[in-house]
Amino acid sequence: MITTHVLDLARGLPAGGIQVTLEVRAAAEWSRIALGTTDQTGRITTLTAGKTLAPGTYRLTFDLAAYQRAHGVASPFFPEAQIAFVVHDGAEHFHVPLLLSPFGYSTYRGS
Repeated sequence: MITTHVLDLARGLPAGGIQVTLEVRAAAEWSRIALGTTDQTGRITTLTAGKTLAPGTYRLTFDLAAYQRAHGVASPFFPEAQIAFVVHDGAEHFHVPLLLSPFGYSTYRGS
């Protein structure tokens, strides 16, 4: 299972309403396998619901521009954030949070 959670550090709140795309890489090509939007708690838990994860390289892309503009950032510095990570065992839970501010972001492997 792959889940994510976005926190807006500048506002001190979960970042709801961010569109997130999940892709998997096959050779040099990326293929979209899911699309979702963070809920009011900043979470998406349904990207891989009902799917079996194969080992491989996955990528989450967060559409930050629309969210930033909606919260008063006229010209977002980061229009999107992409996080690539490797799944070795598809039976594991991969939680990939994003901590967001207007001029930076960070991530880590959550639990």
